[in-house]
Amino acid sequence: MHRLTVDRLAPDRGTWRRLTARDSVLRRVDWILLLAALALSVLGILLIWSATRNRTEINGGDPHFFLVRQGINLALGVTLAAGVMWLGHHRLRSAVPLFFALSMGFMLLVFTPLGTEINGQRAWLSIGGYTLQPGEFAKVAIILGMAVILADQVDAGDREFPSRRAVLQALALAAAPLCVVVIDDMGMAMVISVIVLGILLASGASLKWSIGLILAGVAAAVLIWTLGVLDEYQIDRFAAFADPSRDPAGVGYNTNQARITIGSGGLEGKGLFKGTQTTGQFVPEQHTDFIFTVAGEELGFIGAGGIIVLIGVVLWRALRIARGSTELYGTIIAAGIVAWFAFQCFENIGMALGIMPVAGVPLPFLSYGGTAMFAVWIAIGLLQSVRMKRPLSA
Repeated sequence: MHRLTVDRLAPDRGTWRRLTARDSVLRRVDWILLLAALALSVLGILLIWSATRNRTEINGGDPHFFLVRQGINLALGVTLAAGVMWLGHHRLRSAVPLFFALSMGFMLLVFTPLGTEINGQRAWLSIGGYTLQPGEFAKVAIILGMAVILADQVDAGDREFPSRRAVLQALALAAAPLCVVVIDDMGMAMVISVIVLGILLASGASLKWSIGLILAGVAAAVLIWTLGVLDEYQIDRFAAFADPSRDPAGVGYNTNQARITIGSGGLEGKGLFKGTQTTGQFVPEQHTDFIFTVAGEELGFIGAGGIIVLIGVVLWRALRIARGSTELYGTIIAAGIVAWFAFQCFENIGMALGIMPVAGVPLPFLSYGGTAMFAVWIAIGLLQSVRMKRPLSA
């Protein structure tokens, strides 16, 4: 009787073998990528909490408000990643046109009464008390849309490289959201441009396209500057980057305070929740665009360096996934995500250090924001899906 009870309670050996088989989901998931992304996200929640717990003007008197909200954002983001993994990037392929159309629709809604202006940028939607940034989903839509167009004939075996027509169609698709954001959200425009460039390079298209895209970007930037299309706050940001000492109490304030805050952390930092610059609220938008300054002050050079190492791990695993894919569709998806994450991390950390202009882009996984969190975790789900479709020998 006792033996029978024990046998019933014991794990089913067949189930265990299926879970640990070489072709099982558990074995095919990139756990290093997943754990690195989770570590960054959890660390971001702690840094956001430190930056907001004393700011009654934004937390409504609840020191745990942003802690709870970002925790919920992370839970929803991981759920979205799991959903994307379950569906798979192949099954999502047929839904890409609809997803792209919805992304464009939400981006255009920004210019209606539903749109909200924050820090001079009209890039958010206010719906039911929640604020969304449609441009974050547009990054995913552009990557998937360009991947479908550029890989169609190649994966079918009809061509070795994308045709000129396919490249033109892919660029036209990316141009639509880029035209929407280029004037009012330069940071988003820069990220999208780098994503498009990274995708072109990964697709195997002629290098002439990439060179032409770079030259066109430079010409467009010169034209925009010459025609005076930029708003005054955007010009001030570039001026402050060129000369950080200019107007230290005005346009140069953010950059100067960010560097002071990071430098004050020294090697080991002042300790989590013990940053005097952070507690004193010297750095504006510290829980969003300047979240890296909290890490620099409270975790020091070692902690901030650890964050960069974790970001490097995410990029390394994503690059391995891009190389391991046997189809151009998967390669382009992974390469587009690498270009997105790499540039946005470099820009965000760079503007906190004063080596890049302030462009208002969040630090992936760490900055506060539901839409940004959802988008990066959808990207993680796509990376995992591409990896799970690789041959077992890869």
